[in-house]
Amino acid sequence: MSQRITVLIVDDHPLFREGLRQVILKDSRLELCGAAGDGPTALQMIYEKKPDIAVLDVNLPGLTGLEIAQKLQHKRLPTRLVILTMLKEETVFNRALDLGVKGFVLKENAVEEIAKALTIVADGEHYLSPSISGYLIRRRSRAESLANEKPGLEDLTKAELRILKLIAMKKTSREIASELFISPRTVEAHRANICVKLNLRGSHSLLQFALENRSSL
Repeated sequence: MSQRITVLIVDDHPLFREGLRQVILKDSRLELCGAAGDGPTALQMIYEKKPDIAVLDVNLPGLTGLEIAQKLQHKRLPTRLVILTMLKEETVFNRALDLGVKGFVLKENAVEEIAKALTIVADGEHYLSPSISGYLIRRRSRAESLANEKPGLEDLTKAELRILKLIAMKKTSREIASELFISPRTVEAHRANICVKLNLRGSHSLLQFALENRSSL
């Protein structure tokens, strides 16, 4: 990349933040545009500075890294997100990817991996620490199995697939309508079409399907 990658660091531990800061300052490809120690400050800085990448700890005061990711999911900002975590939790990993997070780095390896992770994510690719690469393999395997089980998924339009993912996040038709700037009646029409294409019957069958397969959609 010709221009340097602007990075915001968000972690509530000053020593860890400083370690990442030193790595970024030493890399000519990267430019530190700010640092924060809590969720609300981080969210405001992302809105104001619009960094290329925000590096977010999962556990932050005020708002967690995943809650920030959820708030940013449909904001159309240029900022890509990298999540830091101390725990090897597959459910957290899947939730992060569901929210559009591009990178997932274990804190125990962060100082060694962060520069590589940032450059890969800046190029539009996903990055995750090698020791948890099995999570991605299993996620893809589940997605392939679901596609075989429900071939109608390939027939869903982009709008229908987006609505299905929002249903999987337990959003109501009214909430989906508000988020997508469409009418609740339009959402209901999409829901009906999804049920037909996936051969789902019953008042709660669509919600049940979406929740059971959230990490595979």
